[in-house]
Amino acid sequence: MSFVSDLRVVLEGRDFRRLFGTRLVSQSSDGIFQFAVAGFAFFSPENSTSAVEIATGLAVLLLPYSILGPFAGVFIDRWSRRQILVIAPMVRGALLLAAAALVAVDAPDAVFYAAALGVLGVNRFFLSALGASLPHVVPADRLMVANAVTPTSGTVMTFVGVGVGYLLRMIFGADHRGTAVLLVASGLIFGLSALIARTMDKDLLGPAYDPNRTQTREALRNVLSGLADGARRLVRHRAAAAGMGAMAAHRFMYGMCTAMLMMLSRYYFAENVEDALTAVSIVVATSAVGYFFAILITPWATERFGIRSWVTIMLVTAGVLTPLLCVSFQQWGFAVTGFVLGITGQSIKICADTAVQRDVEDAYLGRAFSIYDMLFNGTYVLAAALAAVLLPQDGRSLPVLGLITVGYLGSAAIYWVITPRRALQPLPSPQP
Repeated sequence: MSFVSDLRVVLEGRDFRRLFGTRLVSQSSDGIFQFAVAGFAFFSPENSTSAVEIATGLAVLLLPYSILGPFAGVFIDRWSRRQILVIAPMVRGALLLAAAALVAVDAPDAVFYAAALGVLGVNRFFLSALGASLPHVVPADRLMVANAVTPTSGTVMTFVGVGVGYLLRMIFGADHRGTAVLLVASGLIFGLSALIARTMDKDLLGPAYDPNRTQTREALRNVLSGLADGARRLVRHRAAAAGMGAMAAHRFMYGMCTAMLMMLSRYYFAENVEDALTAVSIVVATSAVGYFFAILITPWATERFGIRSWVTIMLVTAGVLTPLLCVSFQQWGFAVTGFVLGITGQSIKICADTAVQRDVEDAYLGRAFSIYDMLFNGTYVLAAALAAVLLPQDGRSLPVLGLITVGYLGSAAIYWVITPRRALQPLPSPQP
């Protein structure tokens, strides 16, 4: 089925439409917020930007998802999920208003980053509650379709939010007061998601009562041992573990590419911060186009070549085209590379998601995806930290580009060797 057909199927349910609307509004707010943090950290006229500051900014954006992710489920399985969807936007809105005030009065950067970490921590619970609520608003036979369309649609709205943030920055300026306006806008829009969530019944989204549920304190203690159990289970499923490793390898190389792009845009491609931001925005846009192409072609490609072959092709493609397009360090080359890595990265992620969902037993699936989330974000931040050590001030570095190339090609070889041949099977086709 096509994406549009899948979406039409699940939108028939009233409760799904309300939960879906909550997601779309909240993720558009996320796009504005992420653009505001990126603009403050990387493209503020008041500040110069170093590779270390880029790594810090990326850590602020992503580490809450890595650290809090495994623990969020403990509370989401005990608190009313509908109430989380109502209360979290209010808490986040208050934090965003506080962050806006801090930026407007030129508070120290560390204070702003602390407030931003609080915002993202709350958002981790919100997004986890959205995911856990989905089975309560769609029939079991449509759950795969719903899982296919909701993340894609949410990502679309995040890109929309980034575009709105860009327009607001043009209108209100790039200084700290302009950033404060973006934060206020993000908080107000996120608050609208609470109003949508309130239209759902309080007990609609669970969790269901379980008299045998462990105490919260004990459950928190069990998180780390549960992650260890999940890791051991993954090792027994080579296709799933290899897919997760391919995804992590891509995210690491992609993180290095991101840090390089930020430095090049600020100090090599452009003469001022606004031109630098435009250069980055073009690459983000081409990456988004590549992302959507991957959604269209990956089911066809895996049916024709198999998951194992397609992931290997994507890693090799990224490893070959990235140096060819970027070695001249021209702005157009990085824009095209954004498109290439959008296709290859999202294709790898789709295949890795499917491998984990297909091979890992349901009893271990939650723990497996907790490890997945930690790798997805942690490797990206780790790569930015390494780039902070290796990159020169202007970002132009052939050794780093060579490291990215070797990383992609080496990952392709390792993935091909360790993945069992049965991974040649195509992606399963969801049924309505």
